[in-house]
Amino acid sequence: MPRGRRRLIAVVLALLLVPILAYAVAAATLAGEVPPDTRVAGVDIGGLPPEDAEAKLVRELSGRATVPVTLDVGDDEVRVEPDKLGLAFDAKGTVASAQDGSLTPAGVARSLFGHRDIAPVTTVDERRLATAMAGVAEKVDREPREGGVSYRGLVPEPVLPKAGRRLDQEGAARAVRRAYPAGTGAVTVPVREVAPQVSADKVRQAVSTSARRAVAAPLTLTSGTGKAELSPEQIAARLRYVPDNRGGLRPRFDASGLAADLDAKLVSEDRRPRNATFRITAGVPKVVPSRAGMSVDAAALGEAISAALASGGRTVEAPLRRTEPRLTTEKAARLGVKEKVSSFTTRHPCCAPRVTNIHRIADIVDGHVVMPGETFSLNEVVGRRDRARGFVEAPMILNNRFVDDVGGGVSQFATTMFNAVFFGGFEDVQHVPHQYYISRYPAGRESTVSYPQPDFRWRNDSPYGVLINTSHSGTSITVQFWSTKRFEIESKSSQRYNVRGFPSLEESGPECIPMGGVEGFTIDVWRIFKKDGETIKKQKFHTVYAPEPKLDCT
Repeated sequence: MPRGRRRLIAVVLALLLVPILAYAVAAATLAGEVPPDTRVAGVDIGGLPPEDAEAKLVRELSGRATVPVTLDVGDDEVRVEPDKLGLAFDAKGTVASAQDGSLTPAGVARSLFGHRDIAPVTTVDERRLATAMAGVAEKVDREPREGGVSYRGLVPEPVLPKAGRRLDQEGAARAVRRAYPAGTGAVTVPVREVAPQVSADKVRQAVSTSARRAVAAPLTLTSGTGKAELSPEQIAARLRYVPDNRGGLRPRFDASGLAADLDAKLVSEDRRPRNATFRITAGVPKVVPSRAGMSVDAAALGEAISAALASGGRTVEAPLRRTEPRLTTEKAARLGVKEKVSSFTTRHPCCAPRVTNIHRIADIVDGHVVMPGETFSLNEVVGRRDRARGFVEAPMILNNRFVDDVGGGVSQFATTMFNAVFFGGFEDVQHVPHQYYISRYPAGRESTVSYPQPDFRWRNDSPYGVLINTSHSGTSITVQFWSTKRFEIESKSSQRYNVRGFPSLEESGPECIPMGGVEGFTIDVWRIFKKDGETIKKQKFHTVYAPEPKLDCT
């Protein structure tokens, strides 16, 4: 081979070997170390052996990795612990990522002439992350407030719609994975607006049109020969306009509180269900059988009235359904109503208007059966005392004075029943003593009642039923409880203390009612529960009576 060609080949080989040798030397130098000028979240681990680099990352970034992640959801922030997100910083994996490709020619060149910023490597428990995002969604998500119409009296009022919001859980999970473990600043997560079904314009339109027409006149309910009328006030009290799922509003009438009152007007007595009750014969309670019957179907009635109001109709055929009585014959026989467990009588002068009210409320309650565990409310059972139900005007205490009101005097019945509860050993739930002491009642063992408050309530805390049996004469009222006797009850009272004199006053006017003047005092009464002669427990009743003024009407 000619000398010139050999020289050329030597030059070419030299040119080829120089970079190869340079790469080999550089690669050999970099081998076993993290490439120079390599940073992870601002931490320089360049030139360190892998073990040292890993230790430095743990030392520098472990604090950040445990900082709660703050999620920015627009107008609020939610903080979540990393372990609940299923996230953990992987220092070893991060070092491996930094070394990956570092000994390739390109990697060697980058190590010699550039720098590297490596994202931290994290481990993710996808199930825990998804669960955490669902938990965040529970805090963040807000259903839209749907538009509608309510009523203030007979005036329809708009309920304007408001948009809701919903967290994009998958997008939020991605944002959290990208940001962790930066340790600073909030992570903005995607939240989208949820529009309501009905626009504000549709709501305003309903207020000015259909909602006004709906309460412009009474609505008539019929059933066979029965008839009842709902006044505009009754309609408005139970009517709302709600989304119809087509972008508009529809009327929705709630008849659930009406059905029981309508039964008496729309269903004849011989067709209505009748509860089993008891008749006391020769001192023994006997079951009077129950009967199934027909009653107003409240749910179907609400739908029928809603449809009529939507179409402009003012007459509705009330739907009926077959109804079992609350207390069947079979249930009554198993209630353990077998003996008189308490009885109490209070007395009153004959023939005053208040006596009419006392007898009327006693007749309404007579025969009522209180089921085991049930709380008896005198106001719920009797309802408002009005002339239509046979009550009359009589004196009652209001604003520290005697005034005439329909139903006055029924507190004597409440007091009589309170003592039947007391001596029957049943749980006192709510009783309010009179403001002034009334001498015909036992001091500290009496209760007032008015409608709707104060109520008189007691709970049948026994496993047996309780039959309430009432009777009255021209000068007395008696309440008896029949059940299964559990306790012997004794009553013990303290002396009256903190006795205070009464003031003497004069007033004038046609509504003035004289007051006799009674001292105020405090008294304590103990209810003592006994069984087989042994005291089981004691219950204290503490009562404070205000002085009743002596009022002369001039």
